[in-house]
Amino acid sequence: MGILFSQIFGISRIFAAQFLAMRLFAVIFFSILLLPDIYVRFVFLRKKKWPWRLLNWLPSVVAILCALIFWGTNIPALPLSKAFFYILICIALPKLVFMMVSILFRIFRIFWKGAKKVEVPVSLVCTFAALIVMIYGCTVGQKKLVVKEQTLYFSNLPEEFDGYRIIQLSDFHIGTYGNDTAFVAQVVNEVRAQKPDLIVYTGDLVNSDADEVDPFVPVLSSLSASDGVLSIFGNHDYCYYSHHHQMEVIRRNQEALKEKERNLGWQLLLNEHRVIWRDSAGIAVVGVENVGRPPFPDEGDLAVATEGLPDSTFIILLSHDPSHWRMEVLPDTDIPLMLSGHTHAMQFRIGRITPVMFRYPEWGGLYEENGQQLFVSTGVGGGIPFRFGAWPEICVLTLRRAN
Repeated sequence: MGILFSQIFGISRIFAAQFLAMRLFAVIFFSILLLPDIYVRFVFLRKKKWPWRLLNWLPSVVAILCALIFWGTNIPALPLSKAFFYILICIALPKLVFMMVSILFRIFRIFWKGAKKVEVPVSLVCTFAALIVMIYGCTVGQKKLVVKEQTLYFSNLPEEFDGYRIIQLSDFHIGTYGNDTAFVAQVVNEVRAQKPDLIVYTGDLVNSDADEVDPFVPVLSSLSASDGVLSIFGNHDYCYYSHHHQMEVIRRNQEALKEKERNLGWQLLLNEHRVIWRDSAGIAVVGVENVGRPPFPDEGDLAVATEGLPDSTFIILLSHDPSHWRMEVLPDTDIPLMLSGHTHAMQFRIGRITPVMFRYPEWGGLYEENGQQLFVSTGVGGGIPFRFGAWPEICVLTLRRAN
């Protein structure tokens, strides 16, 4: 009874956190949509006729209707979410850029009289640049697949595994592609061409429902490596983000997704480990369920996942959320390598600058501290069909024994 109560309480906390997160998102969403409209209406369209004013408000009205229908019904979400997203990304955000640049130049007027003459031209140039970035990210960027190679050095790596090649995939969010398998097939073909020893998938296969996998079964089941495909659950794989909040439906969805991953030929590690052998030497791949703070589920148990492993075992930990590294792995273990995903680099990055850096200190690439290493993949897909700078990536990790 205590275990059941704790599970129910845990799920209730997740739903409560999701409720607050959705309300915060709604406030941000309406602000992004409406504030630029209000600004343009009263600053630039005061003396314009009603057709211009209608055009100013029309995209926001359509986007709000899409959001309200999406949140309030159970009709297919993909067309609505895409319509909402494209309005937000290609109209509302560039208009927000226009507003911010315009306000900045109005402040400059206090110190620089010439600011008034260049306010509108510069604001329009910045708006156009933002629009180009958004359109590129929605078209070319979201499928601009890159192969990232990284060599990792460890003094305690068994000699038999020197040169061992692991491909890490993460965060397909496969429902975002609908029934279009072309890009996923491209990813799979590129992975196969790399001829890895092992493939690991570090979570978030779906957005919110196990059935999202169905159109991609023939493609994903062709992923193969000499030591197989190992996977873990990410926060989305628990299917808490669907319209269904009944525990029975959620549990059924979770079990269905587990079964689907296993039917793909993947070995799903749920607080478990697998030892890979080369002659008499072995390394352990440990997979924990999601570890995170609300609104993300916290189901991981590292102690259970490593139970029975000798202290000298070289461990590769698969854990979806990179914050687990500082929460538990660094302070409490000597695990040499952890592989994560989750952040997506917020699917927008210029160099090493990305909005997600203010939320996650370790958000993409390789990190090392006290001889322990963390590699974070910024993923392949995402809940929204957009990527700029943080291109979809296949990570090829080569293990080397340090001298």
